[in-house]
Amino acid sequence: MRTYQKGTQVEKLKRTISAILPLEQDWQRKAQERLDSLTKPQGSLGSLEGIARRMVAIRQSIHPSTTRKAIFTLAGDHGVAKEGVSAYPQEVTAQMVYNFLSGGAAINVLARYIGAKVIVADLGVVEDLKPHPLLKVKKVGYGTKNMAKAPAMSRQQAIQAVEAGIELFEEEYQSSGIDIVGVGDMGIGNTTSSSAIVAVLTGQNPEKVTGRGTGIGDRLLQHKIEVIRQAIELNRPDPCDPVDVLAKVGGFEIGGVAGIVLAAAAHHVPVVVDGFISTAGALIAHQLQPVSREYMFAAHQSVETGHKTVLEKIGLSPILNLNMRLGEGTGAALAMPIIEASIKILTEMATFQDAGVSEQIS
Repeated sequence: MRTYQKGTQVEKLKRTISAILPLEQDWQRKAQERLDSLTKPQGSLGSLEGIARRMVAIRQSIHPSTTRKAIFTLAGDHGVAKEGVSAYPQEVTAQMVYNFLSGGAAINVLARYIGAKVIVADLGVVEDLKPHPLLKVKKVGYGTKNMAKAPAMSRQQAIQAVEAGIELFEEEYQSSGIDIVGVGDMGIGNTTSSSAIVAVLTGQNPEKVTGRGTGIGDRLLQHKIEVIRQAIELNRPDPCDPVDVLAKVGGFEIGGVAGIVLAAAAHHVPVVVDGFISTAGALIAHQLQPVSREYMFAAHQSVETGHKTVLEKIGLSPILNLNMRLGEGTGAALAMPIIEASIKILTEMATFQDAGVSEQIS
């Protein structure tokens, strides 16, 4: 798999990828032994037990903490919005960023409920946003180019976007610490870019992986599919080179999500992936370093048509299915308490020996 061009400055990305190691089976064994000793029939808590095993292995502790929760909501604009593929105008991206910063969006409500910190970052909004103490600026460009007419960005910008995500994670990790991280997005036109990425990297036809995004009707959906097909035919992204795919048909915030996923895996931090756009970013991360999948949890299955396809490509099973399609990190916020619950079971439930309960006969 070719991921870099000779001479390109990608040291941060290379270092991060090389730091991602497979989970140690010994930690999963220790978790399973603990789970099997608890006052319940073995395996009776189903997926919760699998989540707990992976959490122990990721954090390399039989008592993994989930206290410090962070959700990154990354914003970027897309030139392909000029093709009329969304039900909303492009200025909504910046307007929603201000909504995040003022605490009025769905992700803010859910994050407050679960005790998570929301970190809002500008990866490529078309305008310069007003300074705000809660806004992180990692702008790669003022929106991508229209991928139906030209590559969305240069290869160097694609690498810069991924590295911006790595920087965002590492800055927060070093300053405040992170026990579990969620990734979310905001960007008018980004389901179009995500569908193109997924079509290329899964080998599916665009109509199989393209959904209604902001809620477009049948006529506009067919137009959106044709725009994606046109962009792929024009730019010819290389399915064996995830950086090329990101550059040709991706988005700055999607690259940023990939960077956060990679950085979290490199630091043994579980990453909860939100919906379709975030999972497209996670797919870029997975193609760059397949081992990163072991550190990912799929928050939910979106109603976006291509989400199931991309989850299957990575090899992830969704924790929830609530017919959602908002993004922002909302699904990640809802799934985090389920992950926390699995750890509570592991660490707080009595064993047969502790409770004086007779164990299974055979």
